[in-house]
Amino acid sequence: MFLHVTEAKHTHEYRLWLAFNNGESGEVDLEHELWGEVFEPLLDKTLFATAFVDGEMETLAWANGADLAPEFLLDLLRNQRQRAA
Repeated sequence: MFLHVTEAKHTHEYRLWLAFNNGESGEVDLEHELWGEVFEPLLDKTLFATAFVDGEMETLAWANGADLAPEFLLDLLRNQRQRAA
């Protein structure tokens, strides 16, 4: 089974609630992932809040064309959960 992002909701700051087609879901903090030419513009909170699920790629994307792979997002979510526990 290929992993896909099925839902994305901006919660606050640089945090998003994500759901995946494997049944996992939760809030992920992307603040420390926003570096580099494509992602630095997302430090603008208004632009960051434009996050959506790209229907064709089935992953998280933004209005400026940036996107992140579902596998990266799920690994980040799991790691953040583990550190918080």
